[in-house]
Amino acid sequence: MTEENKMGTMPVGRLMMGMAWPAMLSMMIQALYNVIDSIFVAMIDEASLTAVTLVFPIQMLLVSVAVGTGVGVNSLIARRLGAKRFEEANKAASHGFRIAFINWAVFAILGLFLSKMYISAYSDSAYIVENGSLFLMITMVCSLFVFIQVNTEKVLQATGSMLLPMACSLTGAIINIVLDPFLILGFGGFPKLGVPGAAIATSIGQFIAMCMGLYLLFKKKHQVSVQVKGFKFEKDIIKAIYNVGFPAMLMQSIGSVMLFFINGLLAFSATAVAVLGSYFRLQSFIFMPVFGLNQGALPIMGYNYGARNKERLMKTYKFGILVALVIMFVGMVVFLTLPAQLLGLFSASEQMLEIGVPALRIICLCFLPAAFGILTSTIFQATGNGMLSMWQALIRQLIGIVPLAWLMLKIGGLTMVWWAWPMAEVLGLIYSVIFVKRLYKKEIEPLGRQYEE
Repeated sequence: MTEENKMGTMPVGRLMMGMAWPAMLSMMIQALYNVIDSIFVAMIDEASLTAVTLVFPIQMLLVSVAVGTGVGVNSLIARRLGAKRFEEANKAASHGFRIAFINWAVFAILGLFLSKMYISAYSDSAYIVENGSLFLMITMVCSLFVFIQVNTEKVLQATGSMLLPMACSLTGAIINIVLDPFLILGFGGFPKLGVPGAAIATSIGQFIAMCMGLYLLFKKKHQVSVQVKGFKFEKDIIKAIYNVGFPAMLMQSIGSVMLFFINGLLAFSATAVAVLGSYFRLQSFIFMPVFGLNQGALPIMGYNYGARNKERLMKTYKFGILVALVIMFVGMVVFLTLPAQLLGLFSASEQMLEIGVPALRIICLCFLPAAFGILTSTIFQATGNGMLSMWQALIRQLIGIVPLAWLMLKIGGLTMVWWAWPMAEVLGLIYSVIFVKRLYKKEIEPLGRQYEE
């Protein structure tokens, strides 16, 4: 007799926080090492920070492909476990690893041959081009570690195991943080590698995290097993993964595309580009816990949707929104009251402070509507409606921000550009309210309530 999964029985609030806090902590550490990378790079000079900032959209795109695929695998596994279709859950996990290798091969080839061309399109500084392209090439060639690590974490999370993925991420992040001063600045007699040293430190951390994840997945007992030999691709499994995974991938990569355009708009000022890069690293401390909350909520929602348990599905959604709003409110207060201190972490010059202080105060107004949007995208994904998440992200991060930023720049100059973020989030909020109501009436309300709590 199969033991009942805790995602269908444990009280929602305790279950969700129990599953979410490891991911929240893990992603906070991820945000920390991204910031620490930039802090050490900024100690070299502002041009080095600009070089890393120009690579940031590609890093976001790479992670978007890894996480998007992982979300598709996670959602399919959770739904199949909820429906007691265990063999299909195993197949979903097995497909995820093969897809990860294919994705890595594409990025590695692009990194080897197109890195310098990409950086040169944004800067004519020989220093920025040389260091930025080397940083980008190392990141993309070593991206196999990211693709395997993320897929492993998503498989484990889909079974309700959140502590093991957290342990992997924490270990990789801590190693990265420890290596930064040695490889970037040359502490302890190590060679001073500068900007490329940041990429090497990150890749070493990711490699160790990947190895840990693989060991925990294959050596520990889980509800899902990965087929190593005799594997064959199945079109239906790939389609089911990317029905959710492809929109999730596009949804996350939209932010990367947005930064391509905004960096282009701000190309007249290297300082403004550095401010934008600093903001995105700082805001990750606020958004990453909410994304960790998302990771805790997704398998619970997916499981209970598969089990046709409307009550638990909606409780998870509502509780997640409440916690996300609290996190975002605290973050908004910090950005409103301490913008100069936050920018000071990156050795900000007077010019950078002049541009960055109003920028941070304006952009942070988007935090509260973003909380609702992120958790609403989770319920879209958990119910297999990934396209709704994709369109929401398009409105919030591309269709909204880029035209508005261009318009604000034309109307009022650099200071007005930053208003594009809160304005776009308001548009996303309107979309989310409309379509979550439609989803509820069409797919969630008809579900039978099978459990009384």
